[in-house]
Amino acid sequence: MKLSIIIPYDRYKNYLHDCLESISQQQITDYETLLVVNDENDLDEDLKAYDINMKVISAGLNSNVAKKRNIGINNARGEYIYFIDCDDYLMNYTLPLLIEKADQENLDLVTGIRKFTWFKKKVFETMGDEKNDELNLKDKDHDRDNKFINKIYDENNFDEYKTDILIRTRHALRNISVLNILIRSKLIKEHEIRFNEEFFYYTDAPFVVQLLNYAKSFDRIDEAVFVKRKHNDPINSPALSQIKDPDNKFNEFIKAHNYCTMLVAPDSYIRYYLDAKMVSYYTKFFVKKLRRSKDDIWREERFKVMSNVLQNIRPELLNKSSRYRCKLIKAAINNDIELAKKTVSRHLAKIKLKKILKNKNEMNKYLYRHRYINEPIKENTIMFETFMGKSYADSPKYIYEYLAKNYPDKYQFIWVLNDPKEKLPYGGIVVKRFTRKYAYYLARSKYFVFNVRQPLWFRKREGQIFLETWHGTPLKRLAFDQEEVTAASPTYKAQFYRQKQEWDYLIAPNKFSSDIFKSCFMYDGNMLETGYPRNDLLSASNRDEIAIKLKQRLNIPLDKKTILYAPTWRDDEYYGNGKYKFKLKLDLELLKRELGEEYIVLLRTHHYIADALDVTGLEDFAYNLSKYDDITEIYLISDICITDYSSVFFDFANLKRPMLFYTYDLDKYRDVLRGFYIDMETELPGPLVYTTEEVIDKIKNLDLLNEQYQERYEQFYQRFCSWEDGNASKRVIEKVFK
Repeated sequence: MKLSIIIPYDRYKNYLHDCLESISQQQITDYETLLVVNDENDLDEDLKAYDINMKVISAGLNSNVAKKRNIGINNARGEYIYFIDCDDYLMNYTLPLLIEKADQENLDLVTGIRKFTWFKKKVFETMGDEKNDELNLKDKDHDRDNKFINKIYDENNFDEYKTDILIRTRHALRNISVLNILIRSKLIKEHEIRFNEEFFYYTDAPFVVQLLNYAKSFDRIDEAVFVKRKHNDPINSPALSQIKDPDNKFNEFIKAHNYCTMLVAPDSYIRYYLDAKMVSYYTKFFVKKLRRSKDDIWREERFKVMSNVLQNIRPELLNKSSRYRCKLIKAAINNDIELAKKTVSRHLAKIKLKKILKNKNEMNKYLYRHRYINEPIKENTIMFETFMGKSYADSPKYIYEYLAKNYPDKYQFIWVLNDPKEKLPYGGIVVKRFTRKYAYYLARSKYFVFNVRQPLWFRKREGQIFLETWHGTPLKRLAFDQEEVTAASPTYKAQFYRQKQEWDYLIAPNKFSSDIFKSCFMYDGNMLETGYPRNDLLSASNRDEIAIKLKQRLNIPLDKKTILYAPTWRDDEYYGNGKYKFKLKLDLELLKRELGEEYIVLLRTHHYIADALDVTGLEDFAYNLSKYDDITEIYLISDICITDYSSVFFDFANLKRPMLFYTYDLDKYRDVLRGFYIDMETELPGPLVYTTEEVIDKIKNLDLLNEQYQERYEQFYQRFCSWEDGNASKRVIEKVFK
């Protein structure tokens, strides 16, 4: 047998599918797959169906990764052994390339490269290398291969080459990994190399160190690509590195380091870089705990532990350290906690000062954390924010106006708007986002009414009340219901989990949304099943008069019908966090030729979309209202709504006017990017169309369309709009503002 592939498996079935499928695509035949599980009964039958010559081995309940890998080694029959974790996968031809290289050059070890991703294989391939690399720049897990790509090695200095690739390229001790290394089985068996089963978090480093000790030949092939998958849901399905276990992690880290150093000669190249990683850990991570941690264990017991460890590091590391790092290391070696605290405090203060001087917003955050938050809460002050200060709109607007009309002298109103010169009705105070005033009112306001998430640096004080209105009935899967997070912030779930914990109230527009919000946000707080305040306008008795005045104000012809086109953004097309690309797929020129005598088009893109729509030459037909604050008012002047996957149609349905769904990329959006909560093909109150020609045909035959979808529209209305009666604002205010 040529190859034994060893996979330790515990849970997370959805990850394992990709792993096994990638093995089945490797174009190899002479191999075995050893899937080592806690209990064979835990494995679903569909996982056993892969055509990969798989043997399932039970390791016993609560077996860790180290034990499972050792069981795999003991059962392996292959000439080579290859480890892969159950949440990772291989790109095509990775294993054939490694085997060919090892056979041709008679190598003990041959490694490929590792790429890191947040995505399953299908999405990883769709996103491409550029976007995956871009996302990985935000963390420290990626390998530092480029650092050694042009390094020339002396053929007599074999230890340097293999150590550089397998240890120095890895950011920290926890990143030293056995993954994507093809290992000659004879090497493992002759030297009885095994994983230390006492270790839970740091199993790989000691094993790799032993491989480096005994391997007589080694090389790397860059075309053999292993994909290390990160977990985007550290709350429900954390990877080992994401488990919050500071006590055990620290103790095991020290033990693993000490164990690794015992395996190698004190003057070896390997030992030097093991010590270098310990120094890096101490000066970059540990010392910050001396200043910031509320737990004295870091300043007492753990500092003494670090002192003992650093007394044994290679002395030449001090010569290559900066003055700051050298001072910190000497303080630890001498067990001088006061000097260490003083040194790191000064260092962090300098860093903070540089940040403040470079970015004035840092000063505002500093004032929030260290001054404003210590001042008394202003009991009758309410802070409103919609779409990160981009508009005066949505449910917060209607809650504000109801409060201002009915309680004119009771509250002080603060509105967050990016244009501080904007004048609001009823005398609301306007502050710009992230300014000093913004930080001040974040700290001191009694109430908050937001329709998106609050800033990550906000910490709700005791006595403050946070009302989250959200901003739509969910069609697209949200937060913890998303398998993949393909937006610009893959840490979105972890952020969301912390932010939602500060919400005291969350508004639901219908029963469907109420159930979804509890699930996707993992929300167990007060759910206000009131309907959306923003939709009160759609039930107003004078809505027709409001519509006419609005058309006049926007210079929209009163003698023509209006088509609203309101598309959403695509998660994988962006310039940066919160700034998405959008290319208009609807042929406006063709629409004008076919429908221009009777209709005009109102364009309204999502607030995340950064691209400006070009309507040059079509100004008398296409009106770009993307910058208009309140889309609810736009609904009133729209006779037909065309959208794709935006939640606008749930609100527009209150008017019982025709809708079309321009879903030209449905398969990709549904199957790759987001997924849906409802069946687009059977539950929507209008047809799916895929071309501009289809859009035109449906509009020309509107009477037939209305007849075809009458029954489905009524069902949709009852399901999603029945709470909306024009009194949602009143109901919310009676619950929250007491």
